[in-house]
Amino acid sequence: MIIQNKIEYIVEWIKSYCKNSDYKPTSLIIGVSGGIDSAVTSTLCAKTNMKTIAVSMPIKQNKSQHDLSIKHLSWLETKFTNVTTSIIDLNSVFDSFTKSLNKHNNLLALANSKSRLRMTTLYQIAQSNKGIVVGTGNKVEDFGVGFFTKYGDGGVDISPIADCNKSEIWEIGKKLFILKEIINAEPTDGLWEDSRNDEDQLGLTYNQIEEAMNNPLSKYYEKYESIRKKNLHKMKSIPVCKFKEDN
Repeated sequence: MIIQNKIEYIVEWIKSYCKNSDYKPTSLIIGVSGGIDSAVTSTLCAKTNMKTIAVSMPIKQNKSQHDLSIKHLSWLETKFTNVTTSIIDLNSVFDSFTKSLNKHNNLLALANSKSRLRMTTLYQIAQSNKGIVVGTGNKVEDFGVGFFTKYGDGGVDISPIADCNKSEIWEIGKKLFILKEIINAEPTDGLWEDSRNDEDQLGLTYNQIEEAMNNPLSKYYEKYESIRKKNLHKMKSIPVCKFKEDN
């Protein structure tokens, strides 16, 4: 499917989901990080003409990342009349959370907790606006390596770009005229104060991961599989203890 057709398909899919849902949401809520995934997803939401609420939620974040999110929020507002934006500073909330859990201090857990605080914020906004939370996970993250404690993605209601590879998302971003600074920025989850990017954490680039996903003979396949196995629990249904029926 060519990129323009894919854009139109996703936009119609979002509208169709909302129209046919029993909940009948009237707004779309999305966390904006300054990265390409949230920039593309928020723009696709805006193109539905539904009320779209785009939110930046800084927590101990690299200034350059937050600057990009602010620029994208401003860009959205100039392009779409159905978009409202806000910046919700969660630094004090995170500080209080960290202090309360000082006996359970773990850097990775605290990094992931930033994502979950953002998720909680998005759901608060969604419920108060008869909305749904829109996810920003892509195909590589959601179904490849399970790398989705992303910005606001601790939980979502719909995931419009989950069937798009990262390379496709960059192409969609160009077609949507997303800011070049965002398209060219290194992918990052924005959860670490040392500004480590996705490649630093995964040990592979997205292009290398996509190659391995499509080709078991790839030289990156073994590394890809090792990442995937560690995160398979995120990609499977929640295990449920079921009782056997009495004979």
